[in-house]
Amino acid sequence: MSNNPVYLTQEGYEKLREELEYLESVRRREIAEQIAEAKAEGDLRENAGYDEAKNAQAFVEGRIRELKAKTRNAKIIDDSDLPADRVALGRKVVVQEVGTDDEESYVIVGSTEADPRNGRISNESPIGKAVMGKRKGAKVKVSTPGGEIEFKILRVE
Repeated sequence: MSNNPVYLTQEGYEKLREELEYLESVRRREIAEQIAEAKAEGDLRENAGYDEAKNAQAFVEGRIRELKAKTRNAKIIDDSDLPADRVALGRKVVVQEVGTDDEESYVIVGSTEADPRNGRISNESPIGKAVMGKRKGAKVKVSTPGGEIEFKILRVE
C-alpha cells in the first residue's frame, strides 16, 4: 500500500481503528486456537480444519496490514476552512439531473468510506470528481457508461 493520504471522516477512522483492534486482540487469538485444535487432531496433510484456519489467518493478517496502512496514512476530513457553499469532502450535496424532477443527495467521502447504496460517494467517482469545489447552481457533466449526464447542484450542506 502506498503512502498516499486516505481521506476519512472521524467516524470512518474510528470504525477502522475498532476493526483493527478486534482483529488484533480477538480474531487472531480465535484463529490461533483453531490452528492448535487442528494440529492436535494429527495428520495435517488432509486436515480441512487446519487448512481453513490457515486461510483465515492469512486473510486476517492481510486485513491487519491494510488497516494499519490506512490508519497510518489517514487524513481526517476537516472542511471548516473551506467556504460553506462549496462541495468538499465530508459535505452533503443535493443534485438534480437536468430535465428531470428527481433529486439525489450524496455525502462526498474518501474512497475507503464510499458506499453508493447509502448515498456516500467517493471524491474519486465520476460524480464526486465533477461536483468537487462547485457551488449551488452550478451545472456539471458526468461521463457514464450510458453516456454523458448533466446535473445541477441544488444545495451544499
